[in-house]
Amino acid sequence: MEELDHILIVDDDAEIRKLLAEYLVRNGLRVTAVGDGRAMAQALAGARIDLIVLDLMLPGDDGLTLCRNLRAKSEIPVIMLTARGEETDRIVGLEMGADDYLAKPFSARELLARIKGVLRRARSLPGNLQPDAARQFRFAGWVLDTEHRHLVSADGVIIPLGGAEYRLLRIFLDHPNRVLNRDQLVDLTQGREADALDRSIDVQVSRLRHRLEDDSREPRIIKTVRGEGYVLAMPVEQVP
Repeated sequence: MEELDHILIVDDDAEIRKLLAEYLVRNGLRVTAVGDGRAMAQALAGARIDLIVLDLMLPGDDGLTLCRNLRAKSEIPVIMLTARGEETDRIVGLEMGADDYLAKPFSARELLARIKGVLRRARSLPGNLQPDAARQFRFAGWVLDTEHRHLVSADGVIIPLGGAEYRLLRIFLDHPNRVLNRDQLVDLTQGREADALDRSIDVQVSRLRHRLEDDSREPRIIKTVRGEGYVLAMPVEQVP
């Protein structure tokens, strides 16, 4: 029997936790619901979690802090819930490593659709990528390990990547020295059309540059081509 996907809801509103948990369970998911970061840590230590629905406003450590700390050691997908739906909240959430965001108030049906979409993207690569073609990509002193989905620095430090970060880096490594515009990157990494005001790719590129220690003011690895998009401006070696 196929194991159900396990969703961890972290929200300090008990009524919201109850309603969301009941709806997701009715739709074929396993759910654990907790109210703060301490209980979140206990849940993560006690069971396999496939995705976290994480509220921005929490007692103690807020959602941004929890997401940042999680990203330092894990690539579990995160959907961030924001109370105000302001662009700043969404951008900061993405910068901390969230895979998607949803502004309150929202419908449980919409959350379910977002969960399915993020899980699907987290478990698959864009169609044009061949995951078995290379075990490693070597570039600019870095190694991307495609089996374990993490980066290794020149001095051997292992850096875990979130799902969105990994997919974006794979796109760039599969198309070195080719300018990719925002529409292409959104389509390849998220499987949807880009909104005219969508800044998610810019945020993810900024985060990826930070991972690669690439100065955003004068980047040498992932460069901005004004009016066109981004390019990974480095030779790339694929190791079978």
